[in-house]
Amino acid sequence: TVAGAAQSVGFDGDTVGAPPKGWTLTMTGRGTPKWTVERDETAPNKGQVLKQSGTATYPLAFKDGTSIKDGFVEVEFKALSGSEDRAGGLVWRAKDARNYYIARYNHKEDNFRVYKVVDGKRSAPFQNADIKHHDGWTVARVTMKGDHIECYVDGKKYLDVHDSTFPDAGKIGVWSKSDAR
Repeated sequence: TVAGAAQSVGFDGDTVGAPPKGWTLTMTGRGTPKWTVERDETAPNKGQVLKQSGTATYPLAFKDGTSIKDGFVEVEFKALSGSEDRAGGLVWRAKDARNYYIARYNHKEDNFRVYKVVDGKRSAPFQNADIKHHDGWTVARVTMKGDHIECYVDGKKYLDVHDSTFPDAGKIGVWSKSDAR
């Protein structure tokens, strides 16, 4: 939600093969992330999607102009490949590429976790839920109010934590790991 109103973000107006407009593309760690807009007929919107195809420790894409404290963020994503990892997720209350919360689902490890990244270092997970992966699209959702964080996969709540490391509004975005596509 942005300023109290739900807002949906898509990529149908962007150029296929190019980076998305209105996003800051960065990373935590080392490597070379590569975020591009691609066409995917299997996508829920049957249109264009954001794809990460580089190799970096933690590729990040922040939506420009966002500043959210309480509310929800949600992403639909699909794990395509990755020999080291197949993880993707949501970032919220981000100050920058070195300070943020992350909820991620890993199709290779069959788990869903919530972390924080402080000064570029990822914490141990606050909580972990084992979830058998499935092919196709997954919906991850995070709701936050004050220090209360609830995390969902495909409409079911799996994680419920409290943390006050990042109490202020921050950017939202998407995240990937290593060679996950």
